Amino acid sequence: MSRKYDRIEFTKEMKNEYTILCPDMAPIHFGILEKIFRLHGYNLVVLKNEGSSVVDEGLRMVHNDTCYPALLVIGQMLDALNSGNYDTDKVALMITQTGGGCRASNYIYLLRKALKKSGYENVPVISLNAGGLEKNSGFKITYKMLMQLVAAVAYGDLLMLLNNQVKPYEINKGQSQELVNTWIDEIGNRFEKNDAWGLKNIQNVSKEIAQSFSKIPVNRTNKVKVGIVGEIYVKFSSLGNNRLEEFLHEEDCEIMVPSLMGFLMYCVENGVIDYSLYGGSWLKSKTMSFINGYLSKVEEATSEAVRSVGNFVVPSPFMHTKEIVDGIVGLGCKMGEGWLLPAEMVELINLGYENIVVAQPFGCLPNHIVGKGVISNIKKKYPNANIVPIDYDPSATKVNQENRIKLMLSVAKEKINEPEIKESMNFEKSKELILQK
Repeated sequence: MSRKYDRIEFTKEMKNEYTILCPDMAPIHFGILEKIFRLHGYNLVVLKNEGSSVVDEGLRMVHNDTCYPALLVIGQMLDALNSGNYDTDKVALMITQTGGGCRASNYIYLLRKALKKSGYENVPVISLNAGGLEKNSGFKITYKMLMQLVAAVAYGDLLMLLNNQVKPYEINKGQSQELVNTWIDEIGNRFEKNDAWGLKNIQNVSKEIAQSFSKIPVNRTNKVKVGIVGEIYVKFSSLGNNRLEEFLHEEDCEIMVPSLMGFLMYCVENGVIDYSLYGGSWLKSKTMSFINGYLSKVEEATSEAVRSVGNFVVPSPFMHTKEIVDGIVGLGCKMGEGWLLPAEMVELINLGYENIVVAQPFGCLPNHIVGKGVISNIKKKYPNANIVPIDYDPSATKVNQENRIKLMLSVAKEKINEPEIKESMNFEKSKELILQK
């Protein structure tokens, strides 16, 4: 195996014997996905190792010009192999491969290069992709598994949405997160019984989830509402964004993070957009449209569950989000998060989350265009928008990132306090007039 691009195939025999390590991105979603893979015979482990050793390993094996998420996910996997917790002769790695114009398409090659340099060239790497870029005889996504994975993403989005809207106000601290953990286990049990996938089951389970969160005692107070958008990994991963969500909760904010389902639908919808803009395969366009038709029904099932209990903000459907980006950036802009990123910003503003953190890797060209690049266009249409782009990179300090966010929050807090200040000033003025009379 001396040639540069040789790869080790993950075989059928390996499926029964090997542990598959996967980098973490979205803890709630991946907690459910892990259970589905295990249900289908794959001993999948979502990695939780963090800290300086992960970053150091990434810096050692990945060129710093490569984007920060590549450095982190490769560093996390190499750090796990170095830990001694796994038999490196019986372990495989799994990583997503987009196949698009983003540097994320090259992660798998960077990972194999890093494995060879580290002495782990015997470790198979499984490419998780929807384009048939690489195949392994021991790894296959069946129709049933695919439908379960779609349901898992929907449940992950639902739990994330409800947790973010309950956690800042809960009377018994930690109750919302405990309920999230309970539901991750319960959803895994439902999948085992075939009671969690398919549209009807998704509707029923989603209603149960929403009702359980509506029963948590809360004390609704006036808090700064903050939306988080950005590059997909940095937006969701606490490792990638220096625990951004945790920091915002400590600053007494309520947060909103757009759904992972929205990103999947964006990837599918681009197949439809490509045909309308550039021509190509009519059949592919219709297939993509059909897939998003089903995903829209799944999305609506979870939204209806939230609406049915009241007291929660319900995000708009993906197709509405696609429409509201008109006039800000063209739909042909689709590298990385593309037109979806500004669309999510506008959606958040319309939902009342006008304070927005744009989390992006330093040097991520697509996000600098559709993240930083569209802020002026958005502010022309929405003057009250309070948007701050934050770059994440091994050379960027957490203190500097948090200070920039605090500056944004200080502006937001002033707006919240404005009515109280005006009311107080009016009271004092009325009091003065009464005394004069």
